[in-house]
Amino acid sequence: MNMTGAPIDQKESIATIHKAFDSGINLLNTGDFYGDGDNEELIAKAMKGYDRDKAFISLKYGTFSNLTKGGTIDVGPKNVKQYITDSLKRLNIDYVDLYQPARIDVGIPVEETIGAISNLVKEGYVRHIGLSEVDANILKKAHETHSISLVEMVYSIIDESIENKLLSTARDLGIGVVAFGVLGLGKLFKSKEDVLVKMIYQMAEEKQVSVSQIAHAWILNKGMDIIPLIGAKNVAQLEDSIQSVNLNLSHEDIIKLQKAKSISKITEHSMPKMIIKNGVLIR
Repeated sequence: MNMTGAPIDQKESIATIHKAFDSGINLLNTGDFYGDGDNEELIAKAMKGYDRDKAFISLKYGTFSNLTKGGTIDVGPKNVKQYITDSLKRLNIDYVDLYQPARIDVGIPVEETIGAISNLVKEGYVRHIGLSEVDANILKKAHETHSISLVEMVYSIIDESIENKLLSTARDLGIGVVAFGVLGLGKLFKSKEDVLVKMIYQMAEEKQVSVSQIAHAWILNKGMDIIPLIGAKNVAQLEDSIQSVNLNLSHEDIIKLQKAKSISKITEHSMPKMIIKNGVLIR
């Protein structure tokens, strides 16, 4: 998503994707509404010369650009066949590895939405089904309709609300978690007077690493079933974040961070929950 919109250096974006591939990263996370398809076309350019089958392309759908136009949001089952057809054309591929609605419309039974996507699985357009920003009950209902492979949720040292119920439900069902907003959706760099942020900066200085590496190491510490998304815009940012795999936070480090978090004023609910009913944003 960070590689969409102005000002973006497309050559640098492609170089960053290539660096990710060459470093052993194979997950590309995109959405058909990222720049109204521009992000998909960027990935198509970056994929030239690379083995498509070695990449895992995760694609969200939903007419979120309509939010700024006062229109409805379509994340339901009615138009998924057309959406995937258009996306595959822009991506210049025959299938996506993971397909998911960007949100769930509470005015439409989730079984209907997942049922429509499961038809795309049968037809070979989709390999796996995912969900994004849902609660535990919806995750269960969806999984009963068709196996869900991954659920994409906000998860960071600032916002651990996923641990209230969703994470345990996903683990019980054998569903992996894709964590976005690992850097606190920018709050780690904007709230430097907060006690937790101060602790993170202090720890980064002591270990001679970046704040980004501390944040990514923290999420990697949560388990092998958690996949952190790296929202790098350029090669330098990517290379910095990759170093977090070599950073082991000690038990004492985790305790220090948790104590600071307990009195922090910026933790939890770092992203407002978006509720859609019958195509209309109600919150």
